[in-house]
Amino acid sequence: MSEHNAEIQADGDCDESMKDDDNEDLFDDLNTMNESEEDRRFITVGVCAQWKKIKAKPMEEILNRLEQFEFLRIIVFSEATIHEKPIQEWPFCHVLISFHSKGFPLAKTQEYARLYQPFLINDLEKQWYIMDRIKVHEILEDAGIAQPRYGVLRRKLNADGVWATLSHVVEQDDHIEIDGEIFHKPFVEKPVSAENHDVYIYFPSSAGGGSQRLFRKIGSRSSVYTSENCIRKDDSYIYEEFMPTDGTDVKVYTVGAEYAHAEARKSPGLDGKVERDEFGKEVRYPVILRADEKLIAMKICLAFKQTVCGFDLLRVEGKSFVCDVNGFSFVKNSTKYYDDCASILGHMIMRELAPTLSIPYPLAYQPEDPPFVPTAFGTRMELRCVIAVIRHGDRTPKQKMKMIVLHPLFFQLFEKYNGPKNGHLKLKHPGQLQEVLDIARTLLKELDDNRITKFPNSSETKGKLLQLKQVLELYGHFSGINRKIQLKYLSKGPAKKSSSEDEDEDIPSQPSLLLVVKWGGQLTQTGKNQAEALGKAFRKMYPGGQNASGDRPDVGLLRLHSTFRHDLKIYASDEGRVQMTAAAFAKGLLALDGELAPILVQMVKSANTNGLLDNDADSTKEQEKLKQTLHELLAKDRQFTQEDYDTIAPTRSRAIVTSMDFIKNPVVICRKIFEYIHEMTVLIRTHLLKGETDTLYHTETWDLCLRRWLKLEKDFYNVQKDKFNISKVPDIYDSIKYDLLHNKNSLEFPHAEDLYVCSKALGDIVVPQEYGMTIEEKL
Repeated sequence: MSEHNAEIQADGDCDESMKDDDNEDLFDDLNTMNESEEDRRFITVGVCAQWKKIKAKPMEEILNRLEQFEFLRIIVFSEATIHEKPIQEWPFCHVLISFHSKGFPLAKTQEYARLYQPFLINDLEKQWYIMDRIKVHEILEDAGIAQPRYGVLRRKLNADGVWATLSHVVEQDDHIEIDGEIFHKPFVEKPVSAENHDVYIYFPSSAGGGSQRLFRKIGSRSSVYTSENCIRKDDSYIYEEFMPTDGTDVKVYTVGAEYAHAEARKSPGLDGKVERDEFGKEVRYPVILRADEKLIAMKICLAFKQTVCGFDLLRVEGKSFVCDVNGFSFVKNSTKYYDDCASILGHMIMRELAPTLSIPYPLAYQPEDPPFVPTAFGTRMELRCVIAVIRHGDRTPKQKMKMIVLHPLFFQLFEKYNGPKNGHLKLKHPGQLQEVLDIARTLLKELDDNRITKFPNSSETKGKLLQLKQVLELYGHFSGINRKIQLKYLSKGPAKKSSSEDEDEDIPSQPSLLLVVKWGGQLTQTGKNQAEALGKAFRKMYPGGQNASGDRPDVGLLRLHSTFRHDLKIYASDEGRVQMTAAAFAKGLLALDGELAPILVQMVKSANTNGLLDNDADSTKEQEKLKQTLHELLAKDRQFTQEDYDTIAPTRSRAIVTSMDFIKNPVVICRKIFEYIHEMTVLIRTHLLKGETDTLYHTETWDLCLRRWLKLEKDFYNVQKDKFNISKVPDIYDSIKYDLLHNKNSLEFPHAEDLYVCSKALGDIVVPQEYGMTIEEKL
């Protein structure tokens, strides 16, 4: 769709057409009721609203698209016309798009509509009802639409300027009673007039009391907290039961009864801070509506007789409630919505008026048509299901650290969260992680004050505590599940040294806690881009989307999105990187805007995939045997023989054979990998000695980077046994691939690509063959 560049200019006297200057001679007589033959070839769409609303970007975008319809002619009523001229001098139009905002003469516009009887996109009479919250509640109730429980406290202003209360109201510390209906705090207080946006939320004393005062956005604020806890005594108010929505509101925008676009935003009552993007716009996230919510949108559109209508939806425990109806409103910053809205309105107008005006109506695009596509057999079939199984994208290396702790502060934390009940404890919520960080900081300060590196008769060392502190301080906040801590009770103390992480010092054999901190494994920006690009490619694979450029709404899978015919289900395991990949894929698949985390919350469903990921006892035994066999084959310090090829690559997989050809001698390649890793650790130590304070990708510190590679160095090669642990090869490959992608310029390691090539070649053998070398073993 080409963009129209004509600007709308208000001159105060003339009404403005959006057609090019070359066509203006056709429309000189617009202010009279005498229509020429040429005029009759067009459907005139009048736009009557406050100039500020007409000049808003969404309105301009949609009007520009509407103008692309061959037989539609757009004319905008100037403010001088609607405010100063009588309705008899207003331009004639076949279709009227008109909506109320502050200062708009709605009653006068109603007179115009009664005089000329244009086709109304939004009913004018019902717009009076939308301005009265009591009327809104009544219409919702009559339509059978769920809404929060409410009561009305009515007052009137006497001649002496004093408000008289007409309802029976009893106010207590933690509840109010209105005409026998009790509302416990928290509850919401709304002015009856929808033009008044000063909405208050009152909190119970158990939560600290006070109230959150909402208002129209001012800069980056939409509400403030105040200690005031008494209800207002002036004017009439509606009181609603507070609906806990986990800090998210859903804004729904209809265009006719069969189209609804939904977005989620942070609830203004949460903390009052408006989240804005880099362009200063409020951050909103696309939402896919459930079937019952689509029915609500249809009912609201019909009950209020508003083709273009916005309303607010609260999602609570699987149910949805309507808390506000806003009337005429558009989605901001969504090209797809602009296209959809203009298309639906244009075809709606053409279907309504083209036959009566003898105007040919081209049926090039039919929104009601089912999504039929031609098949290879020449029949027509409807798309029923699309199934894709996808792995997560590029991620940060998964890491963990173990330490034995004996300090009373750790035992107090273990008992606080019921650890003794099950003998183990998982901590992943921000408040819990903050407590562990506070303990680490306290113990480190105690060690520094006493100028020691280890507590007497205890196991906590300065090195381990410092690493724990650094991990918990990553990213500067605890937003999202990107770290977790496990505590396990050891009644007889720790077992003998089992890994490279254990400290050399002896630890007393006494009841202790094993603390395991896990971090990393997060989807990187590269991973998000990969998933989004894959989703975009997948969308265009669908018939009609091949070779399509941009995000046109009429091609590929997009033609099924945002309609009442289509519901998309996305399931993912509960691992964060997997769910974020699913969200990024959905963003590309459906051409969505916005950040990934809230898209994930609204669109990605957790699926129980444990049965797919976990092994049963029998398969675990078989896998251990295979690992042992593979490890023995790769531990031979000699060149691969034909017998090795037959054993390791019986299926003659091209990737495995190519890797074996490259490796030749597995022990030699392992020594080479180990040497490269050692050189890497020496290089990182050099960076540390230089006192470099800049952090690496994803805020990883140089110290944590060194610990990551030191652990791989120690775990990969056992010096005493002169034996390599090839099960660590995938971890080495992960780390060097990650550093090549994200830290190459910072590290400046000359053998980075050599380490990558060697570890990849070995990994291409180890990873697939650990699950079976022959076809029978794999099955």
